[in-house]
Amino acid sequence: MKEMVTRLLPEIAEIKSQSIRDKVIACWVEAIEFRGWTEELLRSMPFTLLADNVKITFIDHVRAVCRMCIACDFVLAEIHGSRRTPVNRDYLIAGALLADVGKLCEFEIVGGKPIKSDFGKHIRHPFSGVGLAFKHGLPSEVMHIIATHSKEGEGEKRLPESIIFHHADFIDFELVK
Repeated sequence: MKEMVTRLLPEIAEIKSQSIRDKVIACWVEAIEFRGWTEELLRSMPFTLLADNVKITFIDHVRAVCRMCIACDFVLAEIHGSRRTPVNRDYLIAGALLADVGKLCEFEIVGGKPIKSDFGKHIRHPFSGVGLAFKHGLPSEVMHIIATHSKEGEGEKRLPESIIFHHADFIDFELVK
């Protein structure tokens, strides 16, 4: 299962801390096992149920947003150097890879189509994602990115990593809806 996660999300290798890498993988493994997701289903399901005819897949969305975050951090470091607001790249990447992991609990496939599960009707993915991250011992800064990335985070003071992720995530989302 770990091999499948790293195959689906090669950006995990960008996390320098082996401990954080292992915990990110553990969160994905648990979320996949919760509903018995297969690699084929993960590669084909849409990343959102909030828009019709979504052609962007869940895995491609997670990867694209993660890579946008990494690129943004590199640009800020290159242009602003030591004057920039400090960003912990491992936290940024871990948060980017985990912000939507709770969708694997929120969604289910019924009749070959993804729908919001009963669980998902009560617990949105930012909450289940934070729960997984907490259970697996990820730093609170990573949980903050997961918790504040969507509407549930509105009004909260976001950490720099969360600001970057939030904007990258909404670039991908807004282009679809």
